[in-house]
Amino acid sequence: MSPSRIALSVNLNKVALVRNTRHLGIPSLTRAATLCLQAGAAGITVHPRPDERHIRARDVVDLAELMRDWPDREFNIEGNPLHNLMECARDIRARGQPVHQLTFVPDGEGQFTSDHGWSFPADDAILRPLIAQAQALGARVSLFMDADASAMAGAKAAGADRVELYTEPYAAAWGTSDQAHQLQRFAAAAQAALDAGLGVNAGHDLNRDNLAAFAQRVPGLREVSIGHALIADALEIGYADTVRAYRACLA
Repeated sequence: MSPSRIALSVNLNKVALVRNTRHLGIPSLTRAATLCLQAGAAGITVHPRPDERHIRARDVVDLAELMRDWPDREFNIEGNPLHNLMECARDIRARGQPVHQLTFVPDGEGQFTSDHGWSFPADDAILRPLIAQAQALGARVSLFMDADASAMAGAKAAGADRVELYTEPYAAAWGTSDQAHQLQRFAAAAQAALDAGLGVNAGHDLNRDNLAAFAQRVPGLREVSIGHALIADALEIGYADTVRAYRACLA
């Protein structure tokens, strides 16, 4: 797959975080999503945590309803399937709304941000039935994974459709002597995922500086999910120009 075909999914968590500091309903998540989609984003991502520190259950419903108007784009909901993720997905499907991808993330309830992936074979027994349940809802399942080539066959055996490579170690190494090594690690993990029959997504701390090199070096990359850096850039240059800039990195 050529880099120009890599999908950009915009994570709106930080938009919700700002909105939640007041009771005025602004900034609007549906407006943010619309502007990003109009600028060419391939999808929208949300991570509804149990404490609703940013995305709320109502937001998931509202965004799923919005996505009806964008049938060629995708709605990705991420979170821990042992917490509230499956409940959100079932609610959306009961309403007849689309959920294209569920990304399973092994977060603790009070965790500040995602910081590690699933482990195999340790998590196999927990994940297998949950993956099957998600797929029965019509969703593709992606597992949040560290860049460990040896774990990819286990993710496939558990039933996953894709993996999302946790890219913070690569981002932290950007501009240092460890950069080339980290790129090699992620390239090897992606190739192992492809060899196992998995699709490859990526996300966490990717930005306009480090994204192009990652997209060029990591084989078979289908989607990147970007939130914090993209929304920070949008505060300065607007949603539309920011989305176009990130798409340019991918092309």
